Amino acid sequence: MNLIEYADDEMLAIDLANRLAGELRATLKHEDRALFVVPGGSSPGPVFDDLCDADLDWSRVDVMLSDERWVPEVHVRSNTRMIRERLLVGRAAKANYLPLYARAETPEAVLAEVESYILPRLPIAVLLLGMGEDMHTASLFPGADNLDMALSKDAPVLVPMRAPGAPEPRVTLSARVLNDAMSKHLVITGSAKRAALDRAQTLPASQAPVRAILEDMNVYWCK
Repeated sequence: MNLIEYADDEMLAIDLANRLAGELRATLKHEDRALFVVPGGSSPGPVFDDLCDADLDWSRVDVMLSDERWVPEVHVRSNTRMIRERLLVGRAAKANYLPLYARAETPEAVLAEVESYILPRLPIAVLLLGMGEDMHTASLFPGADNLDMALSKDAPVLVPMRAPGAPEPRVTLSARVLNDAMSKHLVITGSAKRAALDRAQTLPASQAPVRAILEDMNVYWCK
C-alpha cells in the first residue's frame, strides 16, 4: 500500500484526476478499450468534477461502478445517478456506461445477464474505490450475507449482497475482480477514515473487507 497525503481536498482531487486520466491514456495507447471502475458515495465527486473534461478518447472508455444499490437509476440512492451527474458529462459524456442494475425484483434474477456484458470488458484497467468508516469498500460489508463468497479466490465476477442496516440489496464486484485491476486507487478523507484504514491493516478481511484489496493500492488521503 502506498499512502499519499494532501493538504486539502482540492489538491487531492486535481492530482488524482490527473493520475487517473494519465493511466487511461496510457492504456488506450496499447488497448482498443479501457475499463474504468469507479465508486459511488460522496468522496469521489470532486475528483469526477475535474476528471470529466480530461483530454482523452472517452469514446473508447467503458465506465462501470464497483457496486450498486438495487434501485432504479432515477432513485435518490442510485449510485448511477451520481455518476451521470458528476462524471459522464463534458468530454466524458462520450464514454460507454455499463450499468450494474437491471429491471428485476432482486439482483439474483438478472445477475447472469448483467455479468455477460461485463465479462468481455475485463480486466479492469483503472480502478478507483472509496472506503467507509466501517472498513467496507465497494459493497463488501462486514457482516454481509455473501461476504465470504465475495472474498474467496474463486469468487464470481458479481456478488449480490445484503448488509446489516442497508435498506436495499446491492450488487458488487468481487474482491478477486477488483484485485485483478491493472492499477488500483483508494480515496478517503477525514481523520476517522484514516484511523479506520490503519485499523483495517491489523484485522482479517472478514472484519475489515478493505484489507482484501490493499496490496499494491495507491491510497489518497487528506484531513
